[in-house]
Amino acid sequence: MPIGIIFFLGGCSGPQSSLDPAGPSALAIAGLWWGMFGFFTLVLTAVTALWLYAMWRKPKPYTEGQTRRLYHQWIVGGGLILPIITIAVLIGFGIPLGYRMLPLPLEEPPLRIDVTGHQWWWEVRYPESGAVAKNELHLPAGVPVDIHVTSSDVIHSFWVPRLAGKIDMIPGHINILRIQADAPGRFRGQCAEFCGKGHARMALAVEAHTPEAFRAWLEAHQHE
Repeated sequence: MPIGIIFFLGGCSGPQSSLDPAGPSALAIAGLWWGMFGFFTLVLTAVTALWLYAMWRKPKPYTEGQTRRLYHQWIVGGGLILPIITIAVLIGFGIPLGYRMLPLPLEEPPLRIDVTGHQWWWEVRYPESGAVAKNELHLPAGVPVDIHVTSSDVIHSFWVPRLAGKIDMIPGHINILRIQADAPGRFRGQCAEFCGKGHARMALAVEAHTPEAFRAWLEAHQHE
């Protein structure tokens, strides 16, 4: 059993692990995941303990009325109270965290980057400078960036697990995802929506630069 747990824990790290956050949005997602994991671990432990108790305890004689009341207590407790508490806790954590990931207005407008999904590659444009890239996304570290996504053909999904959540790329429609890298580094993005035979190879190389290095990259690639 311990060996099996270690094997599965290997998926909690790596270039596409949402449990190894490198930005505030990804950190919020990881926090929600760990909170859900802890809460449901407690629920599983409690249910398992009750099951073992029911299996091992010595049966007691109950009258028909006592049996009916006991059934009602378990139905109300397990079928109503427990789900209501669970949903309320999840909503209490999930709504504030989701709100923090929205592209809300800022005092200074964030950098805009346009990303268009194609079968099976990424077109990345920087409207302010005219720079264009293919299958690579460059952004400054330490500042929020708004990614405006759309698709030229079928539905794709933009996802850089270590920086933010995923968002659909829909033909004829623009969705906005705010991402931010805490520090310079390299990350891996992936199309998270099956989009045809080349879907598995539709990867995106993401690099967060220092502000100075990012300005130098823009100047070197503008109006290409």
